[in-house]
Amino acid sequence: MEDVVVVIVGAGPAGLAVVACLSQLSIPYLIVEREDCSASLWRHRAYDRVKLHLAKEFCALPHMPYPNGTPTYVPKKEFVGYLNYYAEHFGVEPRYYISVESAAYDDGARRWVVDARHTIASTKVQLMARFLIVATGENAVGVLPEVPGKESFPGETVHSSTYRSGGAYAGKRVLVVGCGNSGMEIAYDLANHGADTSIVVRSPVHIMTKGLMRLGMTLVQHVPVTIADFLIVTVANFTFGDLSRHGIVRPKTGPLLLKAKTGRSSVIDVGTTGLIKKGIIKVFGEISNIIGSKVEFEGQKERYFDAIVFATGYKTSVNSWLKDENCMMNSDGLPKKDYPNHWKGENGLYCAGFARRGLAGISMDAKNIADDIVSTIESS
Repeated sequence: MEDVVVVIVGAGPAGLAVVACLSQLSIPYLIVEREDCSASLWRHRAYDRVKLHLAKEFCALPHMPYPNGTPTYVPKKEFVGYLNYYAEHFGVEPRYYISVESAAYDDGARRWVVDARHTIASTKVQLMARFLIVATGENAVGVLPEVPGKESFPGETVHSSTYRSGGAYAGKRVLVVGCGNSGMEIAYDLANHGADTSIVVRSPVHIMTKGLMRLGMTLVQHVPVTIADFLIVTVANFTFGDLSRHGIVRPKTGPLLLKAKTGRSSVIDVGTTGLIKKGIIKVFGEISNIIGSKVEFEGQKERYFDAIVFATGYKTSVNSWLKDENCMMNSDGLPKKDYPNHWKGENGLYCAGFARRGLAGISMDAKNIADDIVSTIESS
């Protein structure tokens, strides 16, 4: 049994940001990570061409801006390099291969008891902490939807977390399921590598340029969000034209307000829209059934495919191990409290990186958590 002040579970960007803020305030901590590295999502589960979809001024972690010369929209390689330097600068040394199996508050000891296992040594690890910070993130486990007949499909089916490049799919008929940023960008990558590409668009989505989102996020600091939304949607409609005849419609709620209310992000166009308008990438609606290589869509449309990429998002894993009688998290593993009060639970429990506000939200969470821990320690 090892007794520490703070235990942080997860060494992704949220865990690193929390450590940086705690270090600035000289608060001792222990950070554990089930993988063999920090930020494993970015290192091992992000496709090659991915970049941060927001400008770098909205994506820096606490106490460290990006180095001079960093591109405005940071590519994967540069972002991983930034995280490496960030961890080195703040002396972050996670204990790797530590998989947390349960964490529960002990009223008698007034401590969180964390039971874990070292996955390589197959040994038990038990920790006690006054404060517990959940930093495992919103994107812990890839989601594969239930699709009628999916098991009959003879071709390759992968989640976007294992997709790397369209080079392996040249000349193949590939269906991308999901029209978020990952789905749209993977479809573009596939088409550019010579795949016969189609994409499933199941719900309304805002298509924006990087510049428009940067403008909107700057405007919203000075004008009401509804005005900022009106301006950038007007320009986006002029830029992309009417996409409804191509199977893409906009939500009624503006992009910035929609993000604030639901966490749903706009799609930042990387060229996919142009290929859709040219008919190079085909758009289909909801899948109704799969029969062998044939995929049937709503509206009695059907087509044959060699591979399917499910860009259908992720879910959290926190409910599988956090035993919290006060239920900070809901059944989906996300905070019950609304932003901006989502990050604090009871008995010294916190979460970082669950606000669906990207890296800017992570930075805000980390600062709030560290300040609250200092305040609690000083008042006790």
